[in-house]
Amino acid sequence: MRIAVMGSGNVGRTLASGLQAKGHDVTLATREPSRPELGVWSAETGVAVDDLASAAAGAELVVLATAWSGVAEALAAVGPGNLDGKVLVDVTNPLRFTDRLELAVGHGDSGGETVQRFAPGARVVKAFNTVGFELMVDPDVPGGPPTMFVAGDDPDARSVVAGLAAALGWAVHDCGDLRAARLTEPLAMLWIEHALRTGQRSHAFRLLGL
Repeated sequence: MRIAVMGSGNVGRTLASGLQAKGHDVTLATREPSRPELGVWSAETGVAVDDLASAAAGAELVVLATAWSGVAEALAAVGPGNLDGKVLVDVTNPLRFTDRLELAVGHGDSGGETVQRFAPGARVVKAFNTVGFELMVDPDVPGGPPTMFVAGDDPDARSVVAGLAAALGWAVHDCGDLRAARLTEPLAMLWIEHALRTGQRSHAFRLLGL
């Protein structure tokens, strides 16, 4: 599958290299594709690097892995036509900083639903947002594979993303429609709070009885 991963931070690079290693044709999409460090990383991983619009235009599936503060700008740079009909995997969490880290969107809305409004022609699926980048690919934790929660309004799109998650080593739980992002994003906050309190990032959630 031709996949574009938007975002050149730890999350974007981890998913891009992991999906490339699983046999997909992956391009890392970024505002500054000519950065020297990305050239070095590309040579090491075999992942191509391109600008946002070009990478998305050539992809069958797009992964949104930018910081929440850059989501609207990144999707605008891609152009809505380049996402129409495509699966858009939303890995982001709507985080903001006040006197502490908190969700900027919640209860009656979610970041996933916001992304869908930004890209109305895309088939948005929320996934990979409840764990740190260190465990996103081939997670090795005691007790067996942890659970990846997948939510989206299009059942076929959810199935595609569930397949990607399973190939990356996850047990998958289909949460149903995109409204379930209102539940998985607070779950991500629980993961983040534990990491901040303990200084550890080697934990993941597992839903028993799958």
